[in-house]
Amino acid sequence: MSSSSSSAQSRLLQVAGHVGSGGWEGGLPPVPMVAGDSVGPRLTGKVAIITGCNSAVGPILPTTPQRPELKPSKQIGIGRATALQYARNGLKALFICDLSNTNLPALESELHALAPNVKIHARTFDAADEASVAGVVQDALDKYARLDIFFANAGALGATKLVGDITAEEFMETVRINTLSVFLAVKYAGKAMQAVGKDKEVPGGSIIATASTAGVRSGAGANTAADYSASKAAVINIMQTSAFQLAGTNVRCNAICPGLTKTGMTSGAWDAARKRGTEGKIGQINPLKRGATSDEIARVALFLGSDEYVLTITLSHPERGRRKADEDGWDNRSSYVNAQFWLVDGGLSGSHPTAPGKFF
Repeated sequence: MSSSSSSAQSRLLQVAGHVGSGGWEGGLPPVPMVAGDSVGPRLTGKVAIITGCNSAVGPILPTTPQRPELKPSKQIGIGRATALQYARNGLKALFICDLSNTNLPALESELHALAPNVKIHARTFDAADEASVAGVVQDALDKYARLDIFFANAGALGATKLVGDITAEEFMETVRINTLSVFLAVKYAGKAMQAVGKDKEVPGGSIIATASTAGVRSGAGANTAADYSASKAAVINIMQTSAFQLAGTNVRCNAICPGLTKTGMTSGAWDAARKRGTEGKIGQINPLKRGATSDEIARVALFLGSDEYVLTITLSHPERGRRKADEDGWDNRSSYVNAQFWLVDGGLSGSHPTAPGKFF
């Protein structure tokens, strides 16, 4: 290779962030460290909002006298599990939110004991109410001049009926809870995350929504009814569309699609299986042969909220602001996972449902 072509290749690799100006050592390029060690705090200094933290969910929200009341649950919800993961990973402040206040005080105490340095704020409101969502986002900005993570996790199971039996009112109520709440999160958090200040020199953040495997394929998730599946499919599309409409802002939008996960909302499935003596068969149609735990979903939300796997260098977009970078010119502006829906379903969506002993 000529010296000129070698020099050109070296410069190209350097600009791409693969090597520093000092060249390679021992024939191998240096590995840029773009975030903290995975075993250490991964959200240091960030401010986060999580909806759906109460872990107490009935069949559907009690918006009419005919609908059942919310009942407390001993199951660990995805919101609570994520709050625990976020708190132990160095957050500056965390807003835990839910329609019901049944379990929020206990969760607040739990978080204080786990992470005394994290500021915890409990808020009770409907995640599909525009004024309330706008208010909690503004509250974060007023108190901390930043918002870095919004996990739109609030949701309801829906009508759990055949499509011909679901009323128009029930269908729209499920969409209101599961879909409108996500739209409002993106609408207000997307703008708030672009704010910069003393403790946040570069704009950006991560908006995460809980969708479902049922939003990707039929016959999946805790509820296969049309209202629930449609509402979760819409969540996926909102996140993908929003990611492109927020292009260039360093605000990322991703959806998590859990399969059958043991939470307060799905406790009925476990209760029914226990009564039949078939609890051990839950999740049998996916390759892992089990349902998920809320902590498994929470760890995906932790990854998506962190700054790991950055693929942006200061040379690329100097106009978007600068942050202290390492000697190779790397900048911890944003992760490179964006506009995605992550299926966390034990492999259910990877193929047709599995049957013991049959491979084709």
